[in-house]
Amino acid sequence: MSHESRGGVTTLPPLSLYIHVPWCVRKCPYCDFNSHAFKGDIPESGYLDALMEDLRHDLDLIGGRAIQTVFIGGGTPSLMSPEFYHSLFAKLAEHVSFAPDAEITLEANPGTVEQQRFDGFRAAGINRLSIGIQSFDPENLKALGRIHDDQAAHRAIEAALRAGFDNFNLDLMHGLPGQTPESAVADLEAAIAWQPPHLSWYQLTLEPNTEFYSRPPVLPDDERLWAIFEAGAQTLRNAGMTAYEVSAWSKPGKASRHNLNYWSFGDYLAIGAGGHGKITRPSGEVIRYWKTRQPAAYLRRIGSRTSGSEVIEPEEMALEFMMNALRLNEGVDEQLFTERTGLPIGQVAAILEGLRKDQLLQPGRLQTTELGQRYLNSLLERFL
Repeated sequence: MSHESRGGVTTLPPLSLYIHVPWCVRKCPYCDFNSHAFKGDIPESGYLDALMEDLRHDLDLIGGRAIQTVFIGGGTPSLMSPEFYHSLFAKLAEHVSFAPDAEITLEANPGTVEQQRFDGFRAAGINRLSIGIQSFDPENLKALGRIHDDQAAHRAIEAALRAGFDNFNLDLMHGLPGQTPESAVADLEAAIAWQPPHLSWYQLTLEPNTEFYSRPPVLPDDERLWAIFEAGAQTLRNAGMTAYEVSAWSKPGKASRHNLNYWSFGDYLAIGAGGHGKITRPSGEVIRYWKTRQPAAYLRRIGSRTSGSEVIEPEEMALEFMMNALRLNEGVDEQLFTERTGLPIGQVAAILEGLRKDQLLQPGRLQTTELGQRYLNSLLERFL
């Protein structure tokens, strides 16, 4: 597909890096991520070598760009030693350049960390933590199959603050078995007491290929879910936090820059078992690609670890862009549509006009109204 035939992406989008660490202590019953319970010692040096070989095969996708943000997800990345991350960032720096103010996030679980580790992660160059709390309620934690209790959750946050992480996210779930609006608010208040700059507050959903999907717990009905959401959202607003995306809340200026790059259809390299990336080529072609999922197979592979890729065709591009951008409460400028997709905005003008007429979209900007946000899925179907 030539540059000209698509109208052309004239400037390559900002570039992020996603690194997947596939191991965890125990697979949670709701988790559909590529995570694998591991007994014994994780093969850190073998995985480091595999990651670097993986990266070397993807270097032509960078197009001279510096990495703006890094997100290390899993699995449980905090199972890896600080030494592993020291070596990883030293080796990455031999191949890629990082923006001077790059945001570098590591996912951590309260059940697997102690304070010395957080100090070491900080010294390795990680400057933001995302701590998987899920709930501060001991009964909820048991129901979710978490390996930590509420005290471990508080200790992990305390350790992060002691290690100097002033930028951190707490992950919390709502819509849990037996949850009431009151218990959901209590969870949020326990989190807010730590003054987190960022909170991910998302609804528990039953995903295929999970234990919960085959043996579903009893979850709150729609009416109670809405009451939980309303009470929780008000609690977060009262604490000075703003929802900048469907399930992401932050203090002013503390939105996750990595998330914002995803939602604004930026590019991201992916390395690690099961990682997914999205890249715009200088020709204007946009591709998605994914890596070998099974950790053992990923470690054994020689050469490229990309197991598949697909071009986003022009007729799919508008939906792909809107699925991301319209999740942002502030939305994006209309001109970003052309910048990121290479398509003229005129191509979707009739759809946008219809959405504005139905009061689902704000005038003059790609931003949903409150009604549009509530019916986001049916709004997006118009771009099919």
